[in-house]
Amino acid sequence: MLDLALEFGEKGLMRILILGGTSEASALAARLAGQSAFRPLLSMAGRTSDPRPLPVPTRIGGFGGVEGLARFLAQERIEAVIDATHPFASAMSRNAAEACAQVQVPLLALRRPPWVPQEGDRWIEVASMEEAVRALGDIPRRVFLTVGRLELPPFAAAPQHTFLVRTIEPIGEALPVPHVIAIRDRAPFDEAAERALMERERVEVVVTKNSGGAATYPKIAAARALGLPVIVVARPEKPRGVEEVATADAAFDWLERRHGRTP
Repeated sequence: MLDLALEFGEKGLMRILILGGTSEASALAARLAGQSAFRPLLSMAGRTSDPRPLPVPTRIGGFGGVEGLARFLAQERIEAVIDATHPFASAMSRNAAEACAQVQVPLLALRRPPWVPQEGDRWIEVASMEEAVRALGDIPRRVFLTVGRLELPPFAAAPQHTFLVRTIEPIGEALPVPHVIAIRDRAPFDEAAERALMERERVEVVVTKNSGGAATYPKIAAARALGLPVIVVARPEKPRGVEEVATADAAFDWLERRHGRTP
């Protein structure tokens, strides 16, 4: 186990908690790893059994809600929190905002911009997974489903479709329908490969969350090139009133200003 008291015990070092789960969180952790003024801790939810190794101390698992996170921040003398969770991790973002307010720890949200439709896109924008299921319609279709393992259960209500499901983890019994083709893979992806996959599997419609970022955007570009409709699930609302930046570099600059090293 990580000895937090030892890791964060040095005086004069800024103790930072990064709430991770995104490539931006990993990029910020890598940027901080070589900086003598900071002591970062990256926290991961633990939903991926084989996460990529990271160059900073890492903890796995939850905190126990708002009160648990507030207690952790106080006990470990955390001086700044970076919320770099997935755009769809709304509960963790709410907990971070409330906990930081309780113990008066500065909070920055590192949130990548959402994708926006381009000329030639055939987007069907919906507000939830249940709406995405309904948008598929009753006529059987071949569906490329790229929403993550935890979001699969609602699609069991549409067993007439054939689902090509791509996840990092095995899907297990998350989608109990007759026709499922499971692929295990992780981003980043390539547009040419995405197009070839869709053509080979005779995909008729793509379903995705509006996660944003470059790593998984190739499926959007490939669908556009093939003229395929894309059902895009909108992001949940995040806490308001939290300062935001869009890149790891901007988050690093914010931390430097907080540390007092730059004007």
